[in-house]
Amino acid sequence: MSIRELSEQEIIRRNSLTKLRELGIDPYPAAEYKNTHSTSQIKQVFDPEKDNLPEVTIAGRLMSRRIMGKASFSELQDESGKIQLYINRDEICPGEDKTLYNDVFKKLLDRGDIIGVKGFVFNTQMGEISVHVKELTVLSKSIRPLPVVKEKDGQTFDAFTDPEMRYRQRYVDLIVNPDVREHFKKRTTIMTTMRNMFNENGYLEVETPILQPIPGGAAARPFITHHNALNTPLYMRIANELYLKRLIVGGYEGVYEFSKDFRNEGMDRTHNPEFTVMEIYVAYKDYHWMMAFTEEMIERVALALHGTTKVKVGDKEIDFKRPFKRISMLNSIKEHTGIDINGMNDVQLREVCKQLNIEADETMGKGKLIDEIFGEKCEGSYIQPTFITDYPKEMSPLCKKHRDNPELTERFELMVNGKELCNAYSELNDPIDQLDRFQEQLSLSEKGDDEAMFIDMDFVRALEYGMPPTSGMGIGIDRLVMLMTNQSSIQDVLFFPQMKPEKKAVELSDDEKAVLNFLKEKSPIDLVELKEKSGLSNKKWDKAIKGLSKSKLAKVSNTSEGLLVELAE
Repeated sequence: MSIRELSEQEIIRRNSLTKLRELGIDPYPAAEYKNTHSTSQIKQVFDPEKDNLPEVTIAGRLMSRRIMGKASFSELQDESGKIQLYINRDEICPGEDKTLYNDVFKKLLDRGDIIGVKGFVFNTQMGEISVHVKELTVLSKSIRPLPVVKEKDGQTFDAFTDPEMRYRQRYVDLIVNPDVREHFKKRTTIMTTMRNMFNENGYLEVETPILQPIPGGAAARPFITHHNALNTPLYMRIANELYLKRLIVGGYEGVYEFSKDFRNEGMDRTHNPEFTVMEIYVAYKDYHWMMAFTEEMIERVALALHGTTKVKVGDKEIDFKRPFKRISMLNSIKEHTGIDINGMNDVQLREVCKQLNIEADETMGKGKLIDEIFGEKCEGSYIQPTFITDYPKEMSPLCKKHRDNPELTERFELMVNGKELCNAYSELNDPIDQLDRFQEQLSLSEKGDDEAMFIDMDFVRALEYGMPPTSGMGIGIDRLVMLMTNQSSIQDVLFFPQMKPEKKAVELSDDEKAVLNFLKEKSPIDLVELKEKSGLSNKKWDKAIKGLSKSKLAKVSNTSEGLLVELAE
């Protein structure tokens, strides 16, 4: 038997499930249930003076019941919201048999069950729009109770707020926290707004490979797998840039993709190993044009979500009204540190890092060192939208050299609330220069930089056929959604964020259960965790606990370590 035993509520619900079947009611019917309205549509359309909704059919989750003899009030929740139901015994059971009300509704249905109702809409004496139920159908029996979330006067109490539970059981989070559903609807609005703008300009939405023979388009550590039939390693996409630019070579003048990218790196409140990026490439444009395009896109998104360009983010108000501030990277570093790093080599930059108390090692090339300085001393200062422009070429192996300074590149990043939001270039289209840049990256890889780019010779070959002047831009959708919905963690804008493996229940012997019961009386030790810590096999564990008498256990200290010592002996 599993250590996880059914709770009293789960046992009651399973018994109710059995009784429903005994009454001839299928708790999981297969037939289509045709709704005529949603709860929000009813509230928008209903006019009590016209009595204009004499018959409606709705379905959703039963969220509460107030049983008052032969009449009851309930609350039904669907995707769009909640509505009150009025249920009268003699109306849903017009004949002699009152089982549907007396037994099914009052005793066998529970909070969380999914039902369908037919009836008419009316206003209660309290002025609340409600559905007077004439028919009730069981559509799905819930055999696990929902968390109880109390609401009064528009305030929520005992909310389902534990992040560990919310992220692992997002389905429960979405049921009991309606505002979470709204955040994800806003995510869709953001992507739709962007997509509409791109389509208005005639740009083509495309799809590119997720499994790639060479991971390219960014400096990041990839996930690697092996394709058995081809007997070759494959990498999960870290960026889709090189494939999209191949399409520009092929003749398309504007392409974009909302892509899932994967990077085998650390996790924190702004990073998940699987994330969503939008990348767009437009021929015959440069990074100045792309800055204006990006401003318009971000402004449109803010207006679509909030009706204003001003967005609340934490305790700050960020204004996405065009135009945004612009400053070059080197000027930004000079402004925040007082040091002009223009023209410095990697040895000099390491000295600067040392002077500024920034960690740097021998594997870091010039680009990484500059990136560290900017990240530590400058990035967090840019709260309002700011374009950081003209990056050193060592930081941008896919970017065109600056037209006025060959040591720089025509690149910008948009900083908002102290974080990078998007990245854009005048794209490098010189195949010889591109190959040289790839080879520089290879030398960094040989020094130990595991994020340096691979050499993609097929991409170089594509450039040799000629790519028109092009500007490209990539934006992190997850971070954009965080900003626009005022969320501090990326896990709050991903339906199913990556989590550490959930601890599984293990089988316990009768002897183990006896010791567990004793320990529960003595101290709050988790025996399952203790068993894992001991490192003993099941056989050795059983033998060890059988050798522990109550008198010996009584001498054990109230710590798991104390018991481990006894077990080890």
